[in-house]
Amino acid sequence: MAERIQKVLANAGHGSRRQIESWIKEGKITVNGKLAVLGQTIDHTDRISIDSRSIRLFFPRGEKKPKVIAYYKPVGQICTRKDEKGRETVFSHLPKLRNSRWINIGRLDINTTGLLLFTTDGDLANKLMHPSSQIEREYAVRVLGEATKEQLNALRSGVELEDGTAQFTDIVDSGGEGANHWYHVVIMEGRNREVRRLWESQGLKVSRLIRTRFGPYILPRRKRVGQHWKLEDSDIEALQKAANPTDTD
Repeated sequence: MAERIQKVLANAGHGSRRQIESWIKEGKITVNGKLAVLGQTIDHTDRISIDSRSIRLFFPRGEKKPKVIAYYKPVGQICTRKDEKGRETVFSHLPKLRNSRWINIGRLDINTTGLLLFTTDGDLANKLMHPSSQIEREYAVRVLGEATKEQLNALRSGVELEDGTAQFTDIVDSGGEGANHWYHVVIMEGRNREVRRLWESQGLKVSRLIRTRFGPYILPRRKRVGQHWKLEDSDIEALQKAANPTDTD
């Protein structure tokens, strides 16, 4: 069954529908060797390229709900499908799929551990990652030393980083022993190394960073590093609602 090209590519995780529409206008996408046009429909027999790179098409077969899994990422793994340096990737530890692929909902840097979510629905992934959805990310952070009241106020009110202003919407002091101190922080976006850079802006070094929550989904205490598991239907529905906050029943 033929579907609009921007819907197919977005659902396959190649970008948001708006991004894909922009690429079509810029002549970056071809269908069977010819430039794609807005609103064009495609099916599984068509050959699609983005920036001259051939891609595989995935057409879901009557799935009512997207598949969503969680993965407890260890330190040392990266969030790309392939790495030119040969580093270990999270995708090599996920369950295999037929006629589909896992799309990561956000990323964690190589030195960060904790909750990662993956889905077969690229549109859902893009909505959850888009700043307009205002999705909370919560982290447990261990820093060397203890932040002063002035430093915590700065982190809450906003700090100017090289890529713009950033801030924590919440900071909870979780105590600590010796030279290390734990905090739980909430941030509303997922820029590269943003949590670490915020602490570093105050002269505090992060020695451990764990993502414990993404939107409404909390990393279960009983899960182990390196483990993956399916989300319950109720958890998936909560993520869909978070991705579409203006939708009504």
